[in-house]
Amino acid sequence: RADRRGRSRPLAGAQTGLTMQSAHLPEAWRDLYLMLGTSSAALIGLLFVAASLHLAEIANEEMYRLRAQYTMLILFSTLVMATAILTPQPLQILGGELLIVNLWGVSFPLTLLVKTRKIPDARGRGGFSRHRAAFFIFGYLLGIGGSAAVAADYSSGMYVITACYVVCLLATIWNAWMIMLGIGRGERKRQH
Repeated sequence: RADRRGRSRPLAGAQTGLTMQSAHLPEAWRDLYLMLGTSSAALIGLLFVAASLHLAEIANEEMYRLRAQYTMLILFSTLVMATAILTPQPLQILGGELLIVNLWGVSFPLTLLVKTRKIPDARGRGGFSRHRAAFFIFGYLLGIGGSAAVAADYSSGMYVITACYVVCLLATIWNAWMIMLGIGRGERKRQH
């Protein structure tokens, strides 16, 4: 249970010695993150299959290779977030773990932006978009803020973490789609 500010307070039944600090998040969060984590795992598998089907194009085109690599890393970061959330642990520790994952995650689009500046015509190849990179950065910044709130024992920070997760998941789907469209366009040009 939480007070009006979203801070944890002791659960009923003091004889058990359990408080929200030593208990895990409510069951509703567990169900949501079970679904989100499963979605991340499924998308990782689908990305492997799609990349395998177009391995030559991805291996031979630096832009596709970088985008596929970073898309996979972002999906992996969402899977790690879901795993941390599903692991019974105090909120403060969960917040610290999520903060580490989101700091690590924000480095992906930033690194990709730096690397693409060195690739001539990066914007036209593989559907690369600085707007999509900004969307990823926004998502991870949400995650950093939400993680800090959870680490400070504000369970309401989980809403912000969830927004981060959804932004990253939607952006990776968008990103993977744009990679496949770019590969499809390249195949069509070679056939003509």
